[in-house]
Amino acid sequence: MAGKKETGVVKCPVCSGDFEPSRINSHLDECLLDHQTPSSENTPPAKKARVSDEAGSSGGTGGVKTDRAAGVFSLFHTKTAEAKATESEKEPNTNTTTSSSSSSSSSTTTTTSAMRWESLLNTDKPLAEQLRPTTLEEYFGQNKVVGEQTLLRSLLQSQEIPSLIFWGPPGCGKTTLAHIIASSSKKKGTARFVTLSATSASTNDVREVIKQAQNELRLCKRKTILFIDEIHRFNKSQQDTFLPHVECGTITLIGATTENPSFQVNSALLSRCRVLVLEKLSVAAMGLILHRAVDSLGLRVLPDDAVAQKHLTSADRCSEPQVWIEQKALDTIAHLCDGDARAGLNGLQLAVQACVAKARNTNTHILQPIVVQEVHIKEGLQRSHILYDKAGEEHYNCISALHKSMRGSDKNAALYWLGRMLEGGEDPLYVARRLVRFASEDVGLADPAALPQAVAAFQACHFIGMPECEVILAQCVVYLARAPKSVEVYMAYNNVKTCLRNHKGPLPPVPLHIRNAPTKLMKELGCAKGYKYNPAFNGPVDQEYLPEELRGINFFTWKPTDL
Repeated sequence: MAGKKETGVVKCPVCSGDFEPSRINSHLDECLLDHQTPSSENTPPAKKARVSDEAGSSGGTGGVKTDRAAGVFSLFHTKTAEAKATESEKEPNTNTTTSSSSSSSSSTTTTTSAMRWESLLNTDKPLAEQLRPTTLEEYFGQNKVVGEQTLLRSLLQSQEIPSLIFWGPPGCGKTTLAHIIASSSKKKGTARFVTLSATSASTNDVREVIKQAQNELRLCKRKTILFIDEIHRFNKSQQDTFLPHVECGTITLIGATTENPSFQVNSALLSRCRVLVLEKLSVAAMGLILHRAVDSLGLRVLPDDAVAQKHLTSADRCSEPQVWIEQKALDTIAHLCDGDARAGLNGLQLAVQACVAKARNTNTHILQPIVVQEVHIKEGLQRSHILYDKAGEEHYNCISALHKSMRGSDKNAALYWLGRMLEGGEDPLYVARRLVRFASEDVGLADPAALPQAVAAFQACHFIGMPECEVILAQCVVYLARAPKSVEVYMAYNNVKTCLRNHKGPLPPVPLHIRNAPTKLMKELGCAKGYKYNPAFNGPVDQEYLPEELRGINFFTWKPTDL
């Protein structure tokens, strides 16, 4: 009987306690939460650890020593005796410190709140990382994706998270949204969240995480959410690693990319994920983000009007140091950062740090308020961060907009898109080559002088380069936009290509009468026989030049369906 009872007992893999099979699952949930180490969940272990009996016996204690940093299951790690002893030693000191500090808390509360900006700005982390939102309530600017009554928000609240691909420009909140999902999953304990970056992770790292996810799902019935930042950096074969595991639900994949997923993400993987397009942050959204940063840093906003600036009274000048920032300085950041929250927050941090350092170096005794002005912001950001990638999606978007604006004879819009490309660092010779093509494709014979104008612009750009050649390109763009348009030649040649590609069987031979006959043999074969030399006639000559099978076809009016 005793033997039967022992076989009905299950040992807990966490605390090594014995429990009945009916109670083991509920006990595991409680035991895992008590022994879970959150810091190890965000990153996969480097290697699997094996229990070493030899290491334990050599220590003289007879115990078994394990490598905690390299274990397969981060949630099975427990505190060592040394760690517990260290914590127990620290407890009395902590209590003593708390009791002693409570008596002086009233005298330091004001100083702590006033110096929040100093403690935050002196850390190594960028301000954008320090103030990364952890809830959807703090997440601004993407109401179309995670606003009220949206599908994704409902799924996040119910913890039913599908595989997602976040596509958007830099600084729009892709990584932040993934961290919000991670924070929500950790609080509710519904899923394990692992973060990898495609710029540094390898396929082995991914396979290790997937293996852990399989064990988590089998033993603890807990899902794993795998976030891959810059997923477009993985090549097609690396992306194929995710396919079977996303398909069967072993992992929930969340990828972030600044490139078009249609070109950079495997189509098979793309069909298993939902693509969410995050837009560039608006000026209003950037204003909300900046005001949240100002409140978190304990800064004071100085309004634009002169009456309100009287807040800087002598009382303020004699009290503890305070940092002010002009409202128009915040507005300048919101406009100059071009919808990039990371650039805006880090620009704010740079300006505040520079002003504080300057004030400390120039005046070390008198505590005067520090004012961050618009000129400091402009000096830190230098110029607008124009979103443009010469080899990416924005490159093709802008050249398409330039081409279509000239085709529509909108010289105003054409100049704007030309400026977007040149100011973003585009090669002027690339633009000039596109203008040469446009002069023939869209202007054509309606203005034969357009092609020489475009060729001259290309040669001038080649001679003098940027920035002097920008006005030459602008002149050519305006000329082509104003010129009359004709696609007659372009469409006719497209019809010729369609005819050749759709022709069935061998191509028809060149008619004998229009062949060249440089030798006696070719003349005997009938080449050039019957050819009518046009200059020898005063009027039009009735003569066929197309192969016999194509006679009667006019490629200027012919349609591909006529075949």
